[in-house]
Amino acid sequence: MLISLSWKNIWRNKTRSLIIIFAIVFGVIGGVGIIAFMNGLIFQRLDMAIGNEVSNIQIHNSHFQNNKELNDTIFDISKVTSVLDTSKKIKAYSVRLKSVTMINSANSGEGIMLNGIDPEKEKEVTGIYKYIQEGTYFKDSRKNGILIGEKLARKLKIKIRSKVVVTMQSASGNITNAAFKVIGIYKTANSTFDGHNAYVRKSDLAAIIGFDNQAAHEIAISVYNDKESEALVASLKGKFNNDKLSIERWDEIMPELGLLTGVMDYMLYIFMLIIFLALSFGIINTMLMAVMERVREIGMLMAIGMNKTKIFLMIMLETILLMLTGSITGLVLSYGIVIFFGKHGIDLSNFASGLSGFGFSSMVYPFLETGAYIKIVIMVIIAGIISSIVPARRALKLNPSEAIRKL
Repeated sequence: MLISLSWKNIWRNKTRSLIIIFAIVFGVIGGVGIIAFMNGLIFQRLDMAIGNEVSNIQIHNSHFQNNKELNDTIFDISKVTSVLDTSKKIKAYSVRLKSVTMINSANSGEGIMLNGIDPEKEKEVTGIYKYIQEGTYFKDSRKNGILIGEKLARKLKIKIRSKVVVTMQSASGNITNAAFKVIGIYKTANSTFDGHNAYVRKSDLAAIIGFDNQAAHEIAISVYNDKESEALVASLKGKFNNDKLSIERWDEIMPELGLLTGVMDYMLYIFMLIIFLALSFGIINTMLMAVMERVREIGMLMAIGMNKTKIFLMIMLETILLMLTGSITGLVLSYGIVIFFGKHGIDLSNFASGLSGFGFSSMVYPFLETGAYIKIVIMVIIAGIISSIVPARRALKLNPSEAIRKL
């Protein structure tokens, strides 16, 4: 009965109610749109970072990450890989040699990280091979081929089949150099990464610096489900407790990404709280006007026996129903908008240069989990309850006999 009465009371002044409902609808669409856009931007960055740059888990010598010293290799690599081979949670892994290197062309030079990889193993862990713009991804077995980023190619002013010279420290501590031919140029969404990373065959790099082909500085691990990576790291640490290994998840290697994903957990509450706080003032004002217009009616209801609890509930239900009407309409429209742009994307190619400098894609696909919509509905109900307190208290202060006499 109270719900039916409250619903009818909302539409006594259709213009006023519709204005508030439209304000709520546009507020919800704006809030959901911003959150979905930020979700798409950040989680695309996360997927690309895991897929192209760091993988889910990395294993190093415990000293390697501090100074990238060439001789800080993983001890007893065969023991480590034999354990990894038995884990059902691991999708694939890539064993790498890494060397801080100076790369020089006829025009320029640049300091980079040279990654020695097994091309086929690397394809199972990272997606660099998908981003080849020119040339090929280690298509043949010829020695001393190098794959470089598009930004690095521009800095060095080189192209496919150009010759470059890499200069680095050898295992014995001497400076050594070797010539490589550019076989491919890749371009990811992260121009900073592209400008500082190049790839060669692990066997080629090992021969130049004087390492056995089994030596490795890094093992990049890809897992089937990233949610299981934390437990896997703990398990691996337990198995290699005395082997002086550093075993880290992506958010430990790149803490800025972990911070971004942590912030996104609170973005929904922050944005929607701001929107509903702003709308609440308008709703309170609307409900106070509604109460003042119905002074005689409320007084009559009190006079015939409706207790104050029911009066309070009636005003509260009117406020909640008003907010739910606008919010649910806004959520339905928002869902359609998010689905549409989630499929077709939002093209930010005009800002591609700036975005790529921070590792963000210029094509953003917004998304929002179903749980977020449920949270918004709960927030609407809470906001409705809070917004109804002031007008409901105003109604309870009415004296029935005085209220009935008012015109």
